[in-house]
Amino acid sequence: MDRYLGKKLDGRYEMTELIGIGGMANVYKAYDVAEDRIVAVKILRDEYMGNEDMRRRFKNESKAMAVLNHPNVMRVYDVSFSDKIQSIVMEYIDGITLKEYIEQQRVLKWKEAVHFTVQILRALQHAHDKGIVHRDIKPQNIMLLADGTIKITDFGIARFARSESRTITDKAIGSVHYISPEQAAGASTDARTDIYSVGVMLYEMLTGRVPFEADSPVSVALKQIQSRAVLPRELNPSIPEGLEEITMHAMEKDLKKRYQSAAQMLRDIDEFKRDPSISFEYRYLNAPHAHDDSKYSDAIKNARKEKKERKRRQKNKRAPIIPVLAGVTTAFVIVTAAFIAWMIYLNNPFVSVDDVRVPELVGLKYDNVKISPQYSSFNLEVVETGFSDEYDKGLIYDQSPKEGTLVKVGSDIKIKVSSGKEVIVLPNFVGQDAGQVIAQLIEWGVQYDEKQIFDEDIPAGSVVRSSPGEGTELAAGDEVIIYVSMGREEKLVTVPDLKGIGLEDAKTLLSNYTLKIGKITYEPDSDEPEGTIIDQSVAADSQVSQNTVIDLTVAGEDNSSDRLTLMIPLPTNIDRSVEMSAYMDGVEVQRDVVNPSELKVWRPVFEGEGNVEIEILFDGEEYQVYELDFDLRGHRMLYDFSDEFTE
Repeated sequence: MDRYLGKKLDGRYEMTELIGIGGMANVYKAYDVAEDRIVAVKILRDEYMGNEDMRRRFKNESKAMAVLNHPNVMRVYDVSFSDKIQSIVMEYIDGITLKEYIEQQRVLKWKEAVHFTVQILRALQHAHDKGIVHRDIKPQNIMLLADGTIKITDFGIARFARSESRTITDKAIGSVHYISPEQAAGASTDARTDIYSVGVMLYEMLTGRVPFEADSPVSVALKQIQSRAVLPRELNPSIPEGLEEITMHAMEKDLKKRYQSAAQMLRDIDEFKRDPSISFEYRYLNAPHAHDDSKYSDAIKNARKEKKERKRRQKNKRAPIIPVLAGVTTAFVIVTAAFIAWMIYLNNPFVSVDDVRVPELVGLKYDNVKISPQYSSFNLEVVETGFSDEYDKGLIYDQSPKEGTLVKVGSDIKIKVSSGKEVIVLPNFVGQDAGQVIAQLIEWGVQYDEKQIFDEDIPAGSVVRSSPGEGTELAAGDEVIIYVSMGREEKLVTVPDLKGIGLEDAKTLLSNYTLKIGKITYEPDSDEPEGTIIDQSVAADSQVSQNTVIDLTVAGEDNSSDRLTLMIPLPTNIDRSVEMSAYMDGVEVQRDVVNPSELKVWRPVFEGEGNVEIEILFDGEEYQVYELDFDLRGHRMLYDFSDEFTE
């Protein structure tokens, strides 16, 4: 059995299920008792605890994700790094990977592929603005929620683009089918590397296959550097030309020719969404290179051979040509003569018909034009009625032939009549995913301005409100302001002065300020009283975010054994003083008199090593029993009788 399942890490995270096994870490579903929420806990596997490079990558992932706050990036809540365990506590996502979705659907509809791509690009733009390059963008690292929301995960080989230091591990590449040519060549990377990978994913969503396949990863990497991908429309002709151009522009081999930022690619996608028939006039060479031994090249050669063989067989079976041609010619002459005679009978070309000039009809009301004697020389034909931002309802907004054209009396004039501006009644967008709302506005032709605000109740990435609001009538071209939630505002707290007080008092004080205690270092040569704080990593009176970790330096030797704290929930309906006591392997270690309705949670502290049994008594009666593991710094409940204690 997995040694973490059933345990409670850091006295807070109850490990309930193993949900993912990765190359360097496993992911568990857990319950956060402090925040009353489900979380995902990523733990570095035991075999890599001694591998400095793996530990560095694991810490780098937490560092990269911690600075990001975007609705399309998985959030990090907590981290823990020690010699015994390294873990990252993250947002739990109930969904599937984009790779699994592609495998289910095979080929995605282009609107759906664009919807996913827009969310990925917005998240990457946020990361790139923070100086972070993901370097392993692939559908396996993209989570898809049931409502169509995208979440980017796994920043394990991400790099801070502005970092000066580089090591050999900085050349680590992502999955070979999605890496950029510069990654495959071991060259330096920047934000444009992620853009290439997005292009590959878009290619796969639209065609159902990755651009390059081969028998080995090395061969695929070489194709990323040297070969030109088959154009998507050759594999799926239903793809709009403009979207094909966007895809291939993102996959340019030359960094300078590629999109230079996620924002650039988003702008082209916005243009394409407004007009799916658009052409960006990017040009690409579709012919495979001479060294490209792909199946596509082989297929072309085989098709040519088959075509030649089919022509040879048809030549041998060909009928006598001269009698056949003579028969066809005779039939053609007879049909043509009959057609000419019929046209002469109908049109009588020998009768003279006057020429007239086509009048200007655009801007006139159709109802007036069709009854006016002024236009009786023409046959008016309404070929289209449609919405128009420029012409009111009932006005003619287009005609063919154009004004001034010389035609015969009785000629047809094809006209288009306006239905007026398209009116849209704004629905209630509150709580909806901002990406989907914006996509809907674009589809309606409504302009939008997106503003980010904090909100206590609306989750990050969802709409807080719109201006104008629900029920407002708009037309294409009007503008709506969409206010998007950034989640709860992170409140700042003042760091207290801890110097000169004892370690336990410092822990209590930090807890009261909603701060966390970090690494504790002991200074045996200090002249200060033993056990008192002589230094803190964040200066007193500094303004920091809640849950900031404060490292402490303590005077004297480190004589403490491992210490663990249990959080014992109390029955809040009991409003009187009770006696709580804790026993470790039968020996009483702590006794307090508390009022459950006021304290709510009792926190006894234990020191020891290995596995021990903890018994909690409530007014002398057995309340709860735990197994405590000092090595893993976790615990699991053996018995719980707390439901029996009520008043």
